Amino acid sequence: MAAARPRVVAALAARLRDLDAAEDAFSEACAAALAAWPQEPPRDPGAWLWRAALRKGLDARRRAAVRARRAPDPAPPAPTPEEILMAADDPIPDERLRLIFVCCHPALSPDVRAALTLKVVCGLSTERLARAFLVEEPAMLQRITRAKRKIRDAGVPFEVPGRGAWPERLEAVLATLEIAYAQAYEDAALAGEGAPFAAEVIRLSGLLAELMPEEPEVLGLAALVRFAEARRPARLDDTGAMLPPAEQDMRLWRRDLIGEGARLLDRAAGLGRTGPRQLLAAIHGAHLSRIERGFTPWPEILALYEALVILRPDAVTAVNQAVAVGEVHGPQAGLAALDAVPAARRLARWLPYQAARAALCERAGLKSDAAGAYRAALALQPAPAERLYLQRRLAGLA
Repeated sequence: MAAARPRVVAALAARLRDLDAAEDAFSEACAAALAAWPQEPPRDPGAWLWRAALRKGLDARRRAAVRARRAPDPAPPAPTPEEILMAADDPIPDERLRLIFVCCHPALSPDVRAALTLKVVCGLSTERLARAFLVEEPAMLQRITRAKRKIRDAGVPFEVPGRGAWPERLEAVLATLEIAYAQAYEDAALAGEGAPFAAEVIRLSGLLAELMPEEPEVLGLAALVRFAEARRPARLDDTGAMLPPAEQDMRLWRRDLIGEGARLLDRAAGLGRTGPRQLLAAIHGAHLSRIERGFTPWPEILALYEALVILRPDAVTAVNQAVAVGEVHGPQAGLAALDAVPAARRLARWLPYQAARAALCERAGLKSDAAGAYRAALALQPAPAERLYLQRRLAGLA
């Protein structure tokens, strides 16, 4: 059911014109599925959920009309060809790109567009979103609620705008896809709620690259996710624990994705407009260059981070830059750079920050500080493979 959620909710939102109603209807359909499926499993679970959720959504709308003592809504419009296919148990057509553009409407403030999209389209929990955006959970819930209300009250059309309106929404669309992929990247074993995003962002970023071949940041994002995903087959050891890039077997890296990413990044570079996603892709590409060089070019990676922090001066970039500083200039220098990162209180709830601090402290011989940081990282509910890795590092300090 989790795998079908994004597509079904997207299709429901387009039909019902209400994000809350779409999510509520899908939840009710899932509850019905838990009762019905053990007795008679459907041939196509996604299509079953779509039909059940649409019925429940329309029923809820009619009940609301009765409660409001007004005439019921008119009968729903004639089904579209796509909806006829859904009713025939054919695969549900992909509505996600349409809904991503809807949620990234310029009527919403920039800081909420990506969060709303990740909540509605990808189904990320509010708690996970709060951690991804480094804010408190109640604040994130308030942002999401206000954004949904604004979309409903403003009558935002549930359709992809004309090409002339794409540029004003593009940054939010790319940010959404980037953060969605980050949820999958943080989970080496793809065992958590972000697992479906790996393949899906690969696909959607490729589609955007075809639709907008002259946008270098679109090409940069497509290259970035391909470079990162190329290492997926080597990210676990025999026990299921996560392996950092330096310990991975390079023979397992996917050369097909590396080649695709390189071609996309070359095309982006030829357009002459450098952006943060192109620099991030170049950083991943530098890690992958260990195949030819036999070593990781940390000075080059640090130089790329120094350029990136100018274009994207946020705490996340600064933490990753501090890790690169530690590799080039030693762990004490890395810790000093980490201590200089602003928003330390918010970062304390971000797992990569605690993991980076733990590793730098361990390399610097500060075992007590390293143990404290490893414990803090473990308290942040890492995915299974990352938990095994952190537990092993903590045990090794004894």
